[in-house]
Formats: sequence, C-alpha cells, structure tokens
Amino acid sequence: MSTTTIKPSGGPGGKPARSALQGAQLPRWSPYVIALGSLAVGCGIGLAAGLDSRIQWGLIAAVLFIGVSYALATTVEGGRQAKDRLATSLVWVTFLMAVVPLASLVYETVKRGSEVFSGYFLTHSMGVVADDEPGGGVYHAIIGTLQQVGLASLIAVPIGVLTAIYLVEYGRGKLAKAVTFFVDVMTGIPSIVAGLFVLSFWILILRFDFSGWAGAMALSILMMPVVVRSTEEMLKLVPNELREASLALGVPKWRTILKVVLPTAIGGITTGIMLAVARIAGETAPVLLLVFTTPLINTNPFDGAQGSLPLYIYQQYQSGNQAGYDRAWAAALALIAFIMILNLVARGIAHWKAPKTGR
Repeated sequence: MSTTTIKPSGGPGGKPARSALQGAQLPRWSPYVIALGSLAVGCGIGLAAGLDSRIQWGLIAAVLFIGVSYALATTVEGGRQAKDRLATSLVWVTFLMAVVPLASLVYETVKRGSEVFSGYFLTHSMGVVADDEPGGGVYHAIIGTLQQVGLASLIAVPIGVLTAIYLVEYGRGKLAKAVTFFVDVMTGIPSIVAGLFVLSFWILILRFDFSGWAGAMALSILMMPVVVRSTEEMLKLVPNELREASLALGVPKWRTILKVVLPTAIGGITTGIMLAVARIAGETAPVLLLVFTTPLINTNPFDGAQGSLPLYIYQQYQSGNQAGYDRAWAAALALIAFIMILNLVARGIAHWKAPKTGR
C-alpha cells in the first residue's frame, strides 16, 4: 500500500505563506477603538508637547486615526481594502472637521444667548434703554428683518425662478449666454457693492429717503443669483422623458412647465430659496448704508430708518459692556432660530407640494 505525503504550503525557504490572512477582515468595532486610542494618544502628545489648543490635539488624533487605520487594514485585509478604509477615514475626518465648529458655534450661541433670551426680550425694543443698561429687547429689529427679507424675497424669487425657467426651457443663443454670464458675475458681488449701487441710484440720484425698502432692494440683488443658480440646477435634474410625455399628449409647453416640471423640482427649488434667504438674513453692510437703524419700533418699511437683527448684534457688541454682549448673543440666537423656522416651513411646503406617487 502506497502512502502520499502532503507537504505544508509555504513560501520560499519553507516559511508560511503570507496569504494566510487573505480574506480576513477587521472587526466592525475596530474603527471606534482606533478612534478612541488615537484621541487618547493625541491628547497625550498635546499635553507632553505643551500645546494649549485643543484643535491641535484633535488634528494630531485625526492624523493618527487615518494612519493607524490604513496600516492595520494593509496588514490584515490587503492593499485594496486598505485604500477603501483610507478613503472612508478621510471622509469621516473631514466630516467631523466641518461639524465640530458648527456644533461649537450653536452651543456657544445657545449657552450665552439664553441668559437674556426671553419673552420680554422678544417683545420689547431699545426705545427707553441705553446700550450700557440692562434690559431692553429686540422686537424692533425682528420687525425690520422680517419686512426687509420679505420684501427682498418678493422681488428676487419671481425674477430668479422665471430667469432659471428661461435658461433651462427656452434659452438658446447669445441672449442666454449673456444672462448666464451676468448671473455668474452677480454671484460674486460683495454686499457692500450692492448697497452702494442702491445708495447712489435710489437715494443720491432719485432723492428718496433711507428706508427698509431701500435695504430690501439691495438684499434682492444679493439674493437673485442664488435663486437663479439653485433653481436652474433643480430644473436640469427633471428627466426629459416627463416633458416629452406631456408634450406628446398635446399639452402646451407653458402648461408642461407649470404642471409637470415645477412640481417635480419644487423641493429643490424651495431649498435653494431658503439658502438665498439665509444668505441675506445676516447681511449688515447694505442695511447700514440704506436703512440706518433706530431703537424705536417702525412698522413701515417705506418711511424712515428701521432696525434689523444683524445691525442690532453689531451695535450691541460695539457698546463694549456686559449688557450689550448679552443682548448681542441673544439676538444671534433669535437670528439662528429665525433661519431654522424658515427652513422647517420650507421643507413642509416642499413635502406638501411634491407630486404624490401611488402604489
């Protein structure tokens, strides 16, 4: 009877083959352990090196996390999977680098703004309170901001949406190229330039007075290109098959745009409009040039100076006392809440107006 000897597989010189780890995977919890270990080592290096900034500690930990993740993946899972983990680690690190400052900003604003943020603060003005005295409120600035942003939206949104519809659905030739060029130029216009344009034309040449309406015109100039660009991109995402199907049924082009194209893209269009509103809600330079400010309540945006939240924040901070700082933080919290409420309302409208798909 013959016997067969089975030799163990191995590399040159009888050494075990490295392929024994091929197909292996790191545990699912390994990224969390690596992250915690990198954070601990990063903090230790920062303390040992005498680095005072926590940001430097975090950057050291991020570099360690990326390097250790890649090295372990290369050893255990192979080069191809290691590259995938490297890309994933970079995505997570950059995501945290964007989120952490934002979360810190919101936390700091809520922490400091909540000290004087109350119903009294929201329903009273600074009419009888000096900047160095406690008390007072932001009611006059809220009214001014709501009216100025609302008027700017009434100007910019119809013009911006109709311009985007023209560029996507009708625009051909030199006119469309010229409109696109000027929209791109307007996107980069500094806010102070828009304010100076309205100041020279509306106030210096036509001799009208400073008012919330003048500020709204400048804000609409800043808002318009954002609305055009965002609406244009959303309309381009609507499949051409929907347009062709509607036209094949004999529906006119204008009705196809109104009943098919716009309802399909309404979610993205509304989001773009809210981004434009957020873009102008915090502008200070046009308001300072065209609206001025007043501590009194002025509900008429077409006559006289008005308050506004961005300018109120700037003035209270410039007062240089603790009462002014507290009011500035509280007004910043009110401005953030205003933008948040607008976004929630816009999402609700977009969800309500979006086309319903049946089963």
